[in-house]
Amino acid sequence: MWKEIITLDGMFDFDYSLSRLSFDPLIKVNQQDRTVYVPVKLMEEDKHIVKIQALGTTERPKFALEGENEEQETLVHKIKEIFQWDKPLEAIQHHFQKTELAPLFRKYPGTPIVKDFGYYEALMKTIIHQQLNMKFAYTLSTRFVQKYGEEVDGVWFYPSPDVVADIPYEDLRELQFSQRKAEYIIDTSRAIVEGKLNLNELASKSDDEVIQSLVKIRGIGHWTAENWLLFGVGRNNLLPAADIGIQNALKKFLHLESKPHKDDIYKMGEAWSPYRSYASIVLWRSIEG
Repeated sequence: MWKEIITLDGMFDFDYSLSRLSFDPLIKVNQQDRTVYVPVKLMEEDKHIVKIQALGTTERPKFALEGENEEQETLVHKIKEIFQWDKPLEAIQHHFQKTELAPLFRKYPGTPIVKDFGYYEALMKTIIHQQLNMKFAYTLSTRFVQKYGEEVDGVWFYPSPDVVADIPYEDLRELQFSQRKAEYIIDTSRAIVEGKLNLNELASKSDDEVIQSLVKIRGIGHWTAENWLLFGVGRNNLLPAADIGIQNALKKFLHLESKPHKDDIYKMGEAWSPYRSYASIVLWRSIEG
């Protein structure tokens, strides 16, 4: 067992992160104890669980990290990447004080973007969730992981691409996946196994290059590519303007009679660059719960 204390220099609203993580039934979260258990794969069969507990406040963030196995340095580095503890949230907060979103950033200071726990997991989850309401989306992703993934000490790990590539389409249909979505999940996993799609390499490319590459894959559209970049890779400047939640949040915040068109949202977003991802997360936050 190892334990490490991490103290951040700037703001970080960990309680909001826990709230957002708790949307997913697969993630072991205790909001009362301010803890989350993060599944980490260093190699495909090298599975670890890191417990994170908040000890500080949004203004003075402090965390206790615990793990059972060795690899402490590697696991701590991975957790820092997932929670993006290196991102300058105070500088981002200051940037938005000069924009029309200033009231939202004052209301929700230190709102972070927490990445999904792996590139493959993020892509599978995004494909499963596309064009579904949130409740049914999480129902499907939960069925998928609980049937084909692995549970370790109450913490769920997504299945590997090799496992998913061998699933017959009709088996996912039995879980209430549409035929097309079953094909998208399995065929994308096959492309990864066959070396036609390398997510680690893709994640090192520019936003535009990633989007251009992903939308060539059957079943992955612009929304999915943007969300993978935002929550899978943790990019700063993504604005999924076609997202219904973003549109509804702007309609509410700006007191519009109807949802704004995505072209108008992109135009608004010019003033939010280079931190449009943080505009997105704060807008989503403004209509949650």
